[in-house]
Amino acid sequence: MAIAAIEGVIWMIVVGFIIAFILSFALGANDAANSLGTSVGAKVLTLAQAFAIGCFFETLGAVLVGSKVSDTIRKGIFDVDMYDGKEKLLMVGQISALTACAIWLFIATALKLPVSATHSIVGATVGYHLVVFGGKGIKISEIVSIVVSWFISPALSGIISVVTFLILRYSFVNKDEPLEPGLRTLPFWYAVVFLVNSFSIFYEGPALLHLDELPIWGSLIICFGGGLIVALFIWFVVVPYLRKNINEKEELVENEEKLESEEESQSIFKNGQENSNYNSIDKTEFASDGQYDKLHESSKDIEDKSYELASSQETEDKLAPNSKNTTGCLSVAEKGLLDLSDKIIGPPPSGPVAKDHPHVVKLCSPLQILSAMFSAFAHGGNDVSNGIGPLVALWMIFTTGEVAQEEETPLWILFYGGVGISVGLCLLGKRVIETIGEDLTTLTPSSGFSVELGAATTVLVASNLGIPISTTHCKVGSVVAVGWARDRRAGAVNWKLFGNIILSWVVTLPCTIGLSAGVMALLRMTV
Repeated sequence: MAIAAIEGVIWMIVVGFIIAFILSFALGANDAANSLGTSVGAKVLTLAQAFAIGCFFETLGAVLVGSKVSDTIRKGIFDVDMYDGKEKLLMVGQISALTACAIWLFIATALKLPVSATHSIVGATVGYHLVVFGGKGIKISEIVSIVVSWFISPALSGIISVVTFLILRYSFVNKDEPLEPGLRTLPFWYAVVFLVNSFSIFYEGPALLHLDELPIWGSLIICFGGGLIVALFIWFVVVPYLRKNINEKEELVENEEKLESEEESQSIFKNGQENSNYNSIDKTEFASDGQYDKLHESSKDIEDKSYELASSQETEDKLAPNSKNTTGCLSVAEKGLLDLSDKIIGPPPSGPVAKDHPHVVKLCSPLQILSAMFSAFAHGGNDVSNGIGPLVALWMIFTTGEVAQEEETPLWILFYGGVGISVGLCLLGKRVIETIGEDLTTLTPSSGFSVELGAATTVLVASNLGIPISTTHCKVGSVVAVGWARDRRAGAVNWKLFGNIILSWVVTLPCTIGLSAGVMALLRMTV
């Protein structure tokens, strides 16, 4: 008999869907911002452009590759067979996990700290299980492998990003004339971006596109063949276009500068003549009909009225309450939160501002945008599981009446989670975007592309292996590693902020365990 026939279960499904959307919203505000922070920080994308790209590719990644990691999240932490006959208790536990994870992510987002959603949902899942069975049934090996991956992911991502950055630096970024060397290497970088990301999609890909039936040699042929086609297209079409476009614009700028210089020299000579002519005018002639006196009186009236207006405005400001204080306690709380987040963030990166050569900006900006698209896709595939994993478990138990959850994750629930992530990204994503893109270190298109490629490679490979690694750790590890490799002087990397981020990672697991256990202790009384 399906559990849907048991009285008192519908409210769990309704509440579960609501909280799951709120959690997905929080994921977008905190975790999804990691995917786009470097592009905004490097001034390659505006916030509006980043939000548009993020919404589309986050949802696409969630739908196409999100089911693999959601299986690990909902079935890989403990033995779900222990809840056989206690289905309602398991459903209440999933609600507890969703609630605890959402609370923690909102707290972290308010403090502008990029924490791991994977940490959060794993801790919340363990938390409610501890209330019911204690430590019994928890798959320690799975927990250990996940914890190890949390340390491996930032290190591996940082290494890949630094290697990428050093290759870019020595191949064309640091050259006096980087245009031609950069154009020669451009096909290679586009091919690498396509190869890495397409292989992660095609190898054991989504059943929706029947890519799970494709053998590994088929995936390799498609990806390497596609990478070769991309490289040839870049070499024969894009490179000539960029070369012509950049050279024409440079010639145009040079011609405009010459023209402006000539016009400026002519205007200086002309103004000199006009000033001498003006000084020769008899001032009594100008004032003969009283125009000078009228003009003087008019200017005095204007000054008096301006002074009166300023005085009245100053009086109103003194008498009227500050608009920011009209909310009373709310503004006090906001001020306290801002002060706390400022203390956590610390001083911004100092030292000389890192800049790329204009030619490097032209060459690397499209690469970073392409990498950001893949990064958003990877995040949608990897982290949508954190938002909808417990919801999928709820739905499976509700529709089948079993705790085994053998069915595939429904496509429409993955889409539901992707929409929630997109909404959260657009409404609250700016805070963590600033932390990743600006507060940790100064980013440029070349360093930003290196970060994107390293993090995307790590995340997408892990997503296809079903390992729920932390995209946050990958992106933060890459940003810090590239910032340190680019400039090792004091102040180039905000080490205080990095230390506080690491501290937030450490406390995430115990905090979510405690929150989930507390919620579970309360909700347990309802079943």
